[in-house]
Amino acid sequence: MIADISQNNKTFQIDLLKPIDISLPISNTDQNPVAWYIDKPVIEPVRFGDWVGKVSEGSSSTNFNNIAFNPHGHGTHTECLGHITRDFFSINQCLKQFFFTAEVISVQPVASGEDFVITKDQIEKALGENRTQAIVIRTLPNSDDKRSKKYSNTNWPYLLEEAALFIRECRIEHLLIDLPSVDREHDEGKLLAHKAFWNVTDVNNLNPDARINCTITEMVFVEDTVADGSYILNLQIASFENDASPSKPVLYKIE
Repeated sequence: MIADISQNNKTFQIDLLKPIDISLPISNTDQNPVAWYIDKPVIEPVRFGDWVGKVSEGSSSTNFNNIAFNPHGHGTHTECLGHITRDFFSINQCLKQFFFTAEVISVQPVASGEDFVITKDQIEKALGENRTQAIVIRTLPNSDDKRSKKYSNTNWPYLLEEAALFIRECRIEHLLIDLPSVDREHDEGKLLAHKAFWNVTDVNNLNPDARINCTITEMVFVEDTVADGSYILNLQIASFENDASPSKPVLYKIE
């Protein structure tokens, strides 16, 4: 099913029957990826006395589960600048459009002391002359264990402030990456890449040119079969009035 998508006064054709899902699901199994020192998600039936909301246990005609999870630590999620500001901002209010041009790039983080980092030069080289609304960063090596990795206390690679600033200067509105955070795991609360991307200079007094409608999506997974290059991105979220929501970013190859 071919559809025309118009972005920035250009029209692109995509096949809606060929989605490329780059999200990680949320489950209550040990295979669920976890970050930020929390336990795995909980998905369990509601219980009222002897009644259990699970068809296989015989007392219910429906499956009726409660789900407890953290969007930042339990899988693919999309966040707005409300993630770092004193004042409340909701991803459900900040993200109002859902189709964007996107560039998928692959980057091998480089050693910097005890860390591995993604630099401005790497982003600039990978993007080339391409200008886009969204960037999807696949880090190398791209092992399949990203689907179930336990990230806490692993000091994962991260974006240098200069790299996030360059992405902002390219007017890229949506940043997607296959790590739990664009920033260092233990960074003393500096959040340099988050602040640079959203153009937030003071979390307690938001500057007027802060990028309220821009988003960061973390913990995606881009399979090796997906080539670097240009795509259309459909960035889907659940309608949570929260700084972040579990999300389902889907790429479409441009026909």
